[in-house]
Amino acid sequence: MVPRRVRRHLPEQFAWIFALICGVAPLWASQALPLVDLPQHLHLISVLHRLDDASTLYPEIFARRPELTPYLGYYYVVSFLNWLMPLELANRLFLSLYVAGLPLSLAFLLKSLKRPTWPALLALPFAYGDSFAWGFINYCASLPLALLTCGFFVRAIEEAPKRRAWAGALAASLVAVLLFHVQAFAWLGVALPFLLLTTPAPEGKTPRLRSGQGWKPRVPALVGVMPGVILFVLWVGLRVGQPQEIAPGQPWRSWGPMLSKENLGWKPFEQNLGELISVPRGPDGAIAAVNFPILAGLTPDGSDQRAVRLVFLIALGALLFGFSRAAGTAVLSFRAAKEKGLLPALLAFARGLFKLPGEEGPIARWRIVGLTALAVTLYLALPFDIRGYMYYLNTRYAHLVAALLVCSVPALPELWSRRLVYLGAAAALVLMLPLRAAFKAFDAESRALTELAKSAGAKPRVMGLVYATGSRAVTHPVYLHASCVVARERGGLTNFSFALTPHSPLMYRGAPPPTFSSEWRPDLMRWEEQGKYYDHFVLRGVRPEQVFGARLQSELVVAAQEGDFFLVKKR
Repeated sequence: MVPRRVRRHLPEQFAWIFALICGVAPLWASQALPLVDLPQHLHLISVLHRLDDASTLYPEIFARRPELTPYLGYYYVVSFLNWLMPLELANRLFLSLYVAGLPLSLAFLLKSLKRPTWPALLALPFAYGDSFAWGFINYCASLPLALLTCGFFVRAIEEAPKRRAWAGALAASLVAVLLFHVQAFAWLGVALPFLLLTTPAPEGKTPRLRSGQGWKPRVPALVGVMPGVILFVLWVGLRVGQPQEIAPGQPWRSWGPMLSKENLGWKPFEQNLGELISVPRGPDGAIAAVNFPILAGLTPDGSDQRAVRLVFLIALGALLFGFSRAAGTAVLSFRAAKEKGLLPALLAFARGLFKLPGEEGPIARWRIVGLTALAVTLYLALPFDIRGYMYYLNTRYAHLVAALLVCSVPALPELWSRRLVYLGAAAALVLMLPLRAAFKAFDAESRALTELAKSAGAKPRVMGLVYATGSRAVTHPVYLHASCVVARERGGLTNFSFALTPHSPLMYRGAPPPTFSSEWRPDLMRWEEQGKYYDHFVLRGVRPEQVFGARLQSELVVAAQEGDFFLVKKR
């Protein structure tokens, strides 16, 4: 027989399950997914998985990088799953765990902070958005792990009987965060000290720097972070200690010393704010819409913005409702203290206004707000690029900011918390419908690439000459790395690979294949310097004769055309 308490919460549990299914459904609507860097990732995972396969070029060209790299997590997890299922299926399963993991890890954090968990459902749309569309999978996957780490850290302080167990989980999760992406680890570098100072221990002591009191209950949590910190220090020493090629103005190269003004690229405050939220106006000056450019924007018609608008609207409603209840309490406190004088009455009013419902203490109550403020600070204060080391730096924090922001609403009574779960599930449905349609449309469009690969030879050396990188189904330049699809299908190599970068767990055995300076500039290809090294060429947005001219009559031949794509081979 199901216990009464369990029966009471069954509807909310089904709403959670429904929302999570809606969240991952777009990933299962297509074979190919519209992520810009995904072809690169899948090619290198295929290399990692088949590094000893003599039927491919992989053993001749690639080798494992003999050092710690932050991308180990994603590549090795999907490579392991590839032993059990096809690679693209393994990747979709991994991405599904990430999408579902974001709200679930937030719910765990909220539960650890003794707050209602329903706002975690509002974070589901932020699993997608700009970073997801660019294919920053390693960073995206590190976010649920970072949130779990915060929850483990809090419990390693507050739950005295299980401190060692939570500290062990903390140690494992913090190491995992670093093995996926260092940016989430950087947020933890400020978030964990904040939680250390604001989380009360059951012994009733708060940490005091001068006297040393209150630190003993926090020792297990501090010990739990040590493996991750040591690993981070080792990685930084190896990474920073490596000689870096300085080439001002060149892509993927340093323009000066690491933290010099020449090497740091900043966005102005107005641009950062405008990318987070923009309010375009019509010709008459009226507000046309409220958009969140980097939190959504995968669909050309902007239909995926609706879910983001809805979750912010729900969060705003919860905020106003919570403060209205607090204001009522504050007015009663003011009246009760009025006889003691104006100042005591005003102080009573302030205490009543900010003493929101919840189980936390007066300081601990604001921990989720503090974590949000730290993420906002990183988003606004960090540079966009540290050239040669890290790119698209501050902008990626937008998804963390948004997820924490919608969870910072006041703690409401249980009845209202239960009701708002259904609104969160409705927002998940609003998210699913446009994304599923867009992903299905991209799948139909991108089948031309897999068909093209059937006409390629074994072990191809493939150069991508993609002049038209965009898609009619989604907004981002998802065909930038189209040549990687052909190279992966036939066990070959491509002219641009993440094996060039030190964050990849793979490297070239010798000199990398020659190529033009940026994959965005195929017009810079020179046949004698780069082109003649390759035996296959994937073209889009230009006709083969425009690129190769008379060589099509002698050295080269058009092997296949599928949709907008051409495959040119050496005779």
